[in-house]
Amino acid sequence: MKIAFVGKGGSGKTTLSSLFIRHLAAMGAPVIAVDADINQHLGPALGLDDDQAAELPAMGARLPLIKDYLRGSNPRIASADTMIKTTPPGEGSRLLRVRENNPVYDACARPVELDGGAARLMVTGPFTEADLGVSCYHSKTGAVELCLNHLVDGRDEYVVVDMTAGSDSFASGMFTRFDMTFLVAEPTRKGVSVYRQYKEYARDFGITLKVVGNKVQGQDDLDFLRAQVGDDLLVTVGHSDWVRAMEKGRPPRFDLLEEPNAAALRTLRSAVDAAYAGRDWERYTHQMVHFHLKNAQSWGNAKTGADLAAQVDPAFVLQESVAATA
Repeated sequence: MKIAFVGKGGSGKTTLSSLFIRHLAAMGAPVIAVDADINQHLGPALGLDDDQAAELPAMGARLPLIKDYLRGSNPRIASADTMIKTTPPGEGSRLLRVRENNPVYDACARPVELDGGAARLMVTGPFTEADLGVSCYHSKTGAVELCLNHLVDGRDEYVVVDMTAGSDSFASGMFTRFDMTFLVAEPTRKGVSVYRQYKEYARDFGITLKVVGNKVQGQDDLDFLRAQVGDDLLVTVGHSDWVRAMEKGRPPRFDLLEEPNAAALRTLRSAVDAAYAGRDWERYTHQMVHFHLKNAQSWGNAKTGADLAAQVDPAFVLQESVAATA
């Protein structure tokens, strides 16, 4: 299952996504963790020190390798140079699977030990000096979107993505790549403003959106969130001494996390697992193609000098059964 954590800056989305990753790893589940926020805080939230986090390989810097591998023998893609962030897979494309080893993971993923469990961590990479003043955030996340387009994940496999703050993810089609989107909201007017934007933008795309109330201190906070987001409120999280210690770089054993907060993580996983039955691979593939054609017409054809609509394989549907034969 592919899960996104979104929310306004400072809402606690990175902290909660890291706790969910730890929870899954502690349960023995295979997990790929992706930091798609340009501020790059997920590594430290998972226990890496600053030097270790700085040494993580940036996906954006390895985009040529990623494109070349995913292209495979797909005859509709003339060269890796004509692939853009939205290029969909087709017959002959190489697909990514959560449990496998492949050149993309070798180049871009690093194992993170988490209290006896482990996750593979991938990061977009921060802005470099060469990017300043000439690049936008979305130039960094293209590699993430391309990998998600080619990823086949099954039951009890998890890909957790810490997204950029606010509603910036709607500038690409990546917001449709997830089985579940958890929106982290504080019990304030600003805290729920991103929820309203997300709900409005996602309305026509079948996005499964659940709100996680964070920094909830009492009944008044809970009542406020319920009044603002209604049935989309899935669970709330309160103060955590465990998190405070983690943020100081001294995380206790994960099994010492406060029981109410541990119970909240179990609720998140239950919601994700329940969504498995509703997966619609045809819609998923259709949305992928929809955004590819939009990007091709808007800028991709001009940039690559190719008709990128020709990359679409009309008979191809990305689904779990493809994984065994691709």
